[in-house]
Amino acid sequence: MDPGIIRKLDEVVVNRIAAGEIIQRPANALKEMIENSLDAKATSIQITVKAGGLRSLQIQDNGTGIRREDLAIVCERFTTSKLQSFDDLSSISTYGFRGEALASISHVAHLTIVTKTKAEKCGFKACYEDGKLKGDIKPIAGNQGTQITVDDLFYNVPMRKQALKTPNEEFQRISDVVSKYAVHNPQACFILKKFGEPATIRTQPKATVVQNIGTIYGAAIGKSLIAIETKDDILQLTVDGYVSNVNFSLKKGISLLFINHRAVECSGLKKAIDAIYSLYLPKGSAPFVYLSLELNPQNVDVNVHPTKHEVHFLHEEEIVEKVKLLVEKALLGGNAARSYTQALLPGANQPLEATKSNESMLGGDDKPRLDYKLVRTNHSEQKLDKFFNISGSGSGLQAKEDEPQDEKPLEPKLTQVSPARKKKSVKKETRLFSIHTLRQQVESDGDENLRKIFRELTYVGTIDRDQVLIQYDTKLYLAKTQPLAAELFYQLLLFNFGNFERLSLSEPLEMNRLVHLALADPNSGYTEEDGPADELASVIVDKLVSKAPLLREYYNISIREDGYLESLPKLLDNYIPSVVFLPMYIVRLAAEVEWDEEMEFFRTFSRETANFFSRLALTKPDAEYRWELEHVIYPAVRNQLIPPKAFSKNGCLLQLASLPELYRVFERC
Repeated sequence: MDPGIIRKLDEVVVNRIAAGEIIQRPANALKEMIENSLDAKATSIQITVKAGGLRSLQIQDNGTGIRREDLAIVCERFTTSKLQSFDDLSSISTYGFRGEALASISHVAHLTIVTKTKAEKCGFKACYEDGKLKGDIKPIAGNQGTQITVDDLFYNVPMRKQALKTPNEEFQRISDVVSKYAVHNPQACFILKKFGEPATIRTQPKATVVQNIGTIYGAAIGKSLIAIETKDDILQLTVDGYVSNVNFSLKKGISLLFINHRAVECSGLKKAIDAIYSLYLPKGSAPFVYLSLELNPQNVDVNVHPTKHEVHFLHEEEIVEKVKLLVEKALLGGNAARSYTQALLPGANQPLEATKSNESMLGGDDKPRLDYKLVRTNHSEQKLDKFFNISGSGSGLQAKEDEPQDEKPLEPKLTQVSPARKKKSVKKETRLFSIHTLRQQVESDGDENLRKIFRELTYVGTIDRDQVLIQYDTKLYLAKTQPLAAELFYQLLLFNFGNFERLSLSEPLEMNRLVHLALADPNSGYTEEDGPADELASVIVDKLVSKAPLLREYYNISIREDGYLESLPKLLDNYIPSVVFLPMYIVRLAAEVEWDEEMEFFRTFSRETANFFSRLALTKPDAEYRWELEHVIYPAVRNQLIPPKAFSKNGCLLQLASLPELYRVFERC
């Protein structure tokens, strides 16, 4: 059999194939045109639809318009006013950049443009077919802006036209697109209507996001919204949005996600949010979620999908975890009065439907997995705490100090900077050889097997203040929190070196008094043979005051010249150390840190600080320390910890049970 002959495709065929990838249905065409209108700074956008957009789809805006001299090439492929070089993609801030939208539409429909700029005395009308101007450009009366009419969509692609849904279903998809952009762009007025009928969607100019959500999706959703926002200078991330509280649910969820103002999809983020709501909402219900994420444009790759509904970005796991924690915190804080009736009693069977998940019951080859190989880490399953009388929630970030018997009690409060008041900063990378050496030591000493366990752990429950249960694959482990947290904070001090935010004390603390409190503690080992306490305290304070500039520059620890402590470094979001250990920490900084040799200083200082931060929850209420363990410490362990080889021998992680081994025991009985 002779090989086939390779031929170059005709240009018309090439363009229609490309158009089919970008314009898959009327809603795709409208999305491209709405984005063009928004790029043109339009504040009023009106869409008129006939027969679901197949017979006619018209969009009219009051934007900047198109210049008369540009009309000749506006529908040619790869013609755009938003991009000049490939490097511009790394900082693109407009919706469009490829110059393919109008060209693609013109290859599968009859396209007419009427436009007028502010500088021109009249408007102009032009018709296009297969990317080329059809006839002459004609002057015409008109207002500033652009009107684009798409007639007979897919007239020359009959198979695509037959594969589309009914006109009503296509109109519903168009309505979904308009709804998303109307919510995200409240500064613009959006009107959507069928030809000859009243408007289906109408928003007011200069409205708010909440007002548009209520107008489009209903007042019930508008009243149930909880605002969420945060800013992370390290990840260069800003999050704004609204989610429905747990008293409201929908049969079919509504999810609006914008990344750098683009309507996109992110399956990882959607699954994470669904996992949170599954603990609150009845089975088969879903929430309303609107999220707007702004990232550094250099960290986002927008050119990965023809329709631009998907983007890739750096630090995706960390960003998803941060947004998940933000939503969870909002639900916990905004729904304290919620009463739950969905939880099963201990010993009750799960509903039959919940046990038939394809993901958990099938292996990679689509064959049923044996019972002893099932991995039960479904987010909808109950945690250990549900079987005990544990109540209360919230992060409660205020720490209290034990009261000495003969001293006036200290009541310092450590506070974090509000996200709205944070200054935008770029992560600084150090050039210190000693810090890089210590980082390399951490990485080279990492245990890959332990790393896999921690990266894929599922938090089962809290046993006490020192131990928790975690699951990896079919194995159950007992984890000791303090050594894990100490190593985590040590690594954070090395890898975030020079980029710490500030934990401020509500009132500066006199370090001389802190030292006296530490020396009075029997665990300090101080005796009268070591010298007078006043003299020893003076030496410790003087030493730390002399090192204040160094501590402020590298760790954001603020010590005044008069010996008062003003702030500590913030190592982890939503976590504040217990100040009851602050006196001993001050003494150990002076006594145990090697101040004279650079690398030893950074190592010993980081160890002492990590030990101070890791002594968590020893004076905190049960609900507070349990929340910190599950939602702050162990997510950070999962995402950031590089476990050293010593962890496999020092007992901080012990395997309690293995499902296959248990089955072997049962088989003998």
